[in-house]
Amino acid sequence: MSNESAEDRLIARHFAPLAQHPGALGLFDDAAAIAPPPGCDLVLKADAIVGQVHFFADDPPGKIAQKALRVNLSDLAAKGAKPLGFLLSLALPAEISDDWLAAFAGGLGADVTQYECPLLGGDTDRTPGPVTVAIAAFGSLPHGTMVRRSGAQAGDAVVATGSIGDAALGLLLRKQRELASRWGLDGVMSDHLIDRYLLPQPRNAIAQVLRSFASAAMDVSDGLAGDLAKLCRASGVSAKIDVPRVPLSMAARAALRSDPSLIEPILTGGDDYEILATVQASKLPAFRTAASSLGVELSEIGEILAADDGPRFVGRDGQPVKFARQSFSHF
Repeated sequence: MSNESAEDRLIARHFAPLAQHPGALGLFDDAAAIAPPPGCDLVLKADAIVGQVHFFADDPPGKIAQKALRVNLSDLAAKGAKPLGFLLSLALPAEISDDWLAAFAGGLGADVTQYECPLLGGDTDRTPGPVTVAIAAFGSLPHGTMVRRSGAQAGDAVVATGSIGDAALGLLLRKQRELASRWGLDGVMSDHLIDRYLLPQPRNAIAQVLRSFASAAMDVSDGLAGDLAKLCRASGVSAKIDVPRVPLSMAARAALRSDPSLIEPILTGGDDYEILATVQASKLPAFRTAASSLGVELSEIGEILAADDGPRFVGRDGQPVKFARQSFSHF
């Protein structure tokens, strides 16, 4: 007769297949052991997502799992690190079914393969709710090469990957689907914005390029305005951002044309998981070419200034753009 607990069986059925790294020890031990490649530093990141805060209870379980991993991978990318693996802690209400867990593990497994980031271990617990998914991710990079927030210098160009504001608009649509018609969006545009909220697209493809070119970088998780302010504080500088140069998707542009007040959630709403970086102006063309060759577009949106008064956002008319709230905050 097997002496396995229900938790042991859950782990063996859904998560052991994702733990292919030898250091995971098949998830039979209560710890894992990994070694960074020779001459490399470990980069460590932990982030959690909580039901009804970061996702809705009826979001697809596979997408929830992928979001949980990808928000951590985005931070590794911004540091210039290659993923090595992750630990997963799950707090599950009693009503979570085996089918839900199978779909969750399926989505997670797809990203384990896509990003070459194996599961190394973790924990499972019961909770009265909501579902909570906590991940600690590990990456590596050549010794002493991590891209920090604190390296920006006056005269550097400020750049952003991809497009900004889609996820914030997607969250608004997720709450009120009728906004799509008010904003003049067709089904494709609406789906694009909601998908960007559901599933981040971390820019791990350019991690090595960032190490070669960026003086400072971070991922945009709490909104462009607030995260740029954090980077500026860490570097002891200021910045001027030309709002019309901030990269927007076709869907976000259409919504903004219909309702100009949406510029605030676009710039402050968060969940973009794009990379915000600074780079010497002379290096910008080569940086853009290298990133583009890897399928990631860069947009120059402003410059770093020798001041400490916080970043300034300037509209098409040359006037400052003010925000009621600079960024998302849990507290």
